[in-house]
Amino acid sequence: MDTEFTPWLSLAGGMLIGASAVLLMATNGRIAGISGLTSRAFARGTSGEARGVSIFFVLGLLLAAPIWLALNGEWPTQWVPGNLPLMAIAGLLVGFGAILGNGCTSGHGVCGISRGSARSIVATVTFMASAFATVLVTRHLIGG
Repeated sequence: MDTEFTPWLSLAGGMLIGASAVLLMATNGRIAGISGLTSRAFARGTSGEARGVSIFFVLGLLLAAPIWLALNGEWPTQWVPGNLPLMAIAGLLVGFGAILGNGCTSGHGVCGISRGSARSIVATVTFMASAFATVLVTRHLIGG
């Protein structure tokens, strides 16, 4: 599978992610980890303010593609495998990993590393090494 190299869009996206993480931490003292924000949005014991912030943050993620459509007249290009059972298993593994690692890639990789958290650095190195190994196996060893 070929991918399009878009350094300027990638840089802009990374800057927006960083800015949103800083803004959320500065205004609400919350880490912009998607698994934590999503669970807070649906948790019963969550206070009204924390729930509202979480819901709006997750809504912003969900509205990104429709906003792209409104600005560019076409949906963003995205490739999704057609193997639904494999996607379901992958999603369950990601969810399990977020629970086991006490956070997700955005919480550890973006927010944790920027705060100098040793736990987040170890978690990020672990999931990046796992991702590298998965690509090596699926693309180069078994030819997926």
